[in-house]
Amino acid sequence: MAEFSLPKNSQYREGKVWPKPVDGKRLQEFRIYRWNPDETENPRIDTYYVDREDCGPMVLDALIWIKNKVDPTLTFRRSCREGICGSCAMNIQGQNTIACTRGIDECGSGAVKIYPLPHMPVLKDLVPDLTQFFAQHASVEPWLQTQTPAPEAEWRQTPEDRVQLDGLYECILCACCTTACPSYWWNGDRFLGPAALLHAYRWLADSRDEMTGERLDKLEDPFKLYRCHTIMNCANACPKGLNPAKAIAEVKKMMVTRHV
Repeated sequence: MAEFSLPKNSQYREGKVWPKPVDGKRLQEFRIYRWNPDETENPRIDTYYVDREDCGPMVLDALIWIKNKVDPTLTFRRSCREGICGSCAMNIQGQNTIACTRGIDECGSGAVKIYPLPHMPVLKDLVPDLTQFFAQHASVEPWLQTQTPAPEAEWRQTPEDRVQLDGLYECILCACCTTACPSYWWNGDRFLGPAALLHAYRWLADSRDEMTGERLDKLEDPFKLYRCHTIMNCANACPKGLNPAKAIAEVKKMMVTRHV
């Protein structure tokens, strides 16, 4: 697997320029990162031309159009097409986002440049290896943990307590925030990253959870939590408008409070 970190374009090999669609009425150029483990000349940038009159409005629509009508070898992830699953996360025009909610018109009139999420091992083309990312998410044990006997019906929560989870539970685990974080680039093997820590706080903030002390014990580490330097790339990259940096700051406050 190759490590991808958005190097300068001069480090790429110019790949194939695919022919323009015959009778294309409104063409848009797409320059797409290609990396194939079965090939020796990697990476490269292939150029495609999409007929906007025959394609949907989103970047994901263009990728599907290219794969169906031009180049079936182009590889990317996608699923819901509704901004819910996070599968189609990639770097578009220099910004981490999800392709199904990024409009082609938002990318400007020039060539649309598409790369995989930065600083992650690349499996093929636009598909990063998210094994470590999901392992770090699992390490915060993102589920309700209690000590008292389970109620017959459900764990109750007041409306006021429920509001405390807004801005936390909406995370779709697309990895846009984590792969935009310089601290994660430098210490990704030990720093949990914005997404995992956002989910950690989601359960720390849940009034129904009874394992606060144990959760904080597992996070009290110089690297797991404290590598966050509030750079705010995570908040800028989140396609759902969440603020992981704020959640991380709240976890740090809880750490201080418990020792007072």
